[in-house]
Amino acid sequence: MPGNLSHWHLWPRPIGNPAPADKPNEADLSTHRTLKPRGRKVRILATLGPASNTPEMIEKLARAGADAFRLNMSHGTHADHAPVVVAIRALEKTLGRPMTIVADLQGPKLRVGTFASGKVMLETGADFRLDQDKTPGDATRVNLPHREIFEALKPGARLLLDDGKIVLRVKAIHADHAETTVEVGGALSDRKGLNVPDVVVPMAALTAKDRTDLAFALEQGVDWVALSFVQRPEDVAEARRLIEGRAAVLAKIEKPAALDRLEEIVELADAVMVARGDLGVELPPEAVPPAQKRIVEVARRAGRPVVVATQMLESMITAPTPTRAEVSDVGTAIYDGADAVMLSAESAAGAWPVESVAMMDRIAMSVEADPGYHARLHFTETKADATAADAISAAAREIAHTLGARAIATFTASGSTARRVARERPGVPLLVMTPSMTTARRLGLLWGAHAVHTRDVASFEEMVAKAKRMALRHNLAAGDQRLVIVAGVPFKTPGSTNVLHVVRLTGEELK
Repeated sequence: MPGNLSHWHLWPRPIGNPAPADKPNEADLSTHRTLKPRGRKVRILATLGPASNTPEMIEKLARAGADAFRLNMSHGTHADHAPVVVAIRALEKTLGRPMTIVADLQGPKLRVGTFASGKVMLETGADFRLDQDKTPGDATRVNLPHREIFEALKPGARLLLDDGKIVLRVKAIHADHAETTVEVGGALSDRKGLNVPDVVVPMAALTAKDRTDLAFALEQGVDWVALSFVQRPEDVAEARRLIEGRAAVLAKIEKPAALDRLEEIVELADAVMVARGDLGVELPPEAVPPAQKRIVEVARRAGRPVVVATQMLESMITAPTPTRAEVSDVGTAIYDGADAVMLSAESAAGAWPVESVAMMDRIAMSVEADPGYHARLHFTETKADATAADAISAAAREIAHTLGARAIATFTASGSTARRVARERPGVPLLVMTPSMTTARRLGLLWGAHAVHTRDVASFEEMVAKAKRMALRHNLAAGDQRLVIVAGVPFKTPGSTNVLHVVRLTGEELK
């Protein structure tokens, strides 16, 4: 091993703040009965809900292919979510694998007030007023209890009601009301949602409910916190200050304003999500595919995990099989190099939750088996920065390909080395060994990563021996096959990715 290894600055940074050290005597999950490593690189994020939140169903979803689980804080109570977290943590011991939990905050959801009759019909071309009067509305007006909107609106701005089914155009703005014209009419009922796509609304990124839910999620030890309706990088910065490294931050891109400052948001976040629900409401439908491509590309170049979500297998909420268009949609996200694809109502409330996960798993396996997959995957160029760490990570991919290595192994405390290598999208699995359970759990959204929580190492030689042993134990390599090892020396120094080592396994390591 070279004796003059330098310490290079970390980029990308660790997922969240550097994870606290785990207890030295914490059980090594690799000693338990393990779940077979995935035969695919893309991760599957499954939302849990009434159809899937029992311990038995959660295990079925994991065995069907789910790598991470989403708790939607918009639905259910803390009393509903707490036992789900317990069940997932218990499943780690059953399956011998760290499991990832994402708490998705509701965000500042805008809604109109109520109507005297419960529902009104807005006629196209009619005048309609939004105001601060709490009196139940009618076909000419309704309460809008968000004063911040009146401060941000300008004449000509659009207002979208009920997921874009009704479109209003602002004519005039006053301190406490807005005069609009109905451009697309329809039936409007109590407390329907409101989208404001043309302006940045000066609202706090986290509502009072979000702060309460965030405190609960952090107490439960979730691994990721997803921020809804991010508009600007300041929204991410505020969340980071509150979270203080206790969880990683996933910014959901679902507002046109976020696209205007996408690079800044991606830089501040630990991961991003292409949240196509509200994004598809506020953007013209034809603008969503290029927006998705751009978000994935920017995230990949920055070395941030990126999740594609919403309506991926929507028809499987009620049907046992998806449409061909849905299968193609999932396949496109995988070809683009997304780190994870997500199921929402399909796994949370649908009639076929396990089948939905299994279908997504089969789609991913099929796409990644395509001989042209890697060529399409590398259509997005991720240029290495002029650092030794980036150069080593890029070289690891090339060496693994040239030598026919079976896997790339990394030993990391913060997860940064793993993220750096995954950014290169190597054609072999990524075995990530870490002494931090916190880090292992956060890696469930990282492309290609098979995380193993293991005891710390004291020397380079010990790390090499452990890498060989874990590769064999987890069926990622066999005797007489090569393994590429990437690490940082000195150990326990975040950002010191500076060693590339090639070893050949003999099969004797487990004896």
